[in-house]
Amino acid sequence: MKIAGIDEAGRGPVIGPMVIAGIALKEDEILRINELNVKDSKKISPKKREKLFEEILKIAKYHIEIIDAETIDRERKYRSLNDIEIDSMARIIEKLKPNIVQIGSPDINSKRFIDKLTMRVGKIQILSIHNAEDVFPMVAAASIVAKVTRDRIIAKLREEYGDFGSGYPSDPKTRLFIMNSIKRKEIPNIIRRSWKTFTKLNLI
Repeated sequence: MKIAGIDEAGRGPVIGPMVIAGIALKEDEILRINELNVKDSKKISPKKREKLFEEILKIAKYHIEIIDAETIDRERKYRSLNDIEIDSMARIIEKLKPNIVQIGSPDINSKRFIDKLTMRVGKIQILSIHNAEDVFPMVAAASIVAKVTRDRIIAKLREEYGDFGSGYPSDPKTRLFIMNSIKRKEIPNIIRRSWKTFTKLNLI
């Protein structure tokens, strides 16, 4: 019996990619994840996340999907962000081939999400709830893998494009970076143009 945990990082930012990570272990090996005392990645310091990231990848099979800003913008012309996530989650499940999947629901309606994902992956037991990383250690571990992967990508983007802040719409530094890009008419492809934040700033 193999169990997988899946979680994402970077769903909300207006800058940078969304990262979805899945890890899988045999049922009798999950104790190894529990022993790491993993928690939701947002509740752990960056230094601790980095250490746990390395430990998790040593003991678990994993697959990581990186969806860049350009892909998000292109795909959102035809479908929702939830459906884009479901595609990536389905690919993770196909790669890891688990018997049971524990996963956070991107949809406010967990049953609707489970039904859509089941249509893609077949008869696999899917356990999906909101805040799953607080309930399932495997999901918490996946959240750490996703978060660290995205943080490393963001660090490289900052080296290339300068300091754009956190990348979240509420960050004044991020908004200033976007406004300056628009004024210069040099909008980098790391900005999600389909976000309302960009659309509104583009009208100023």
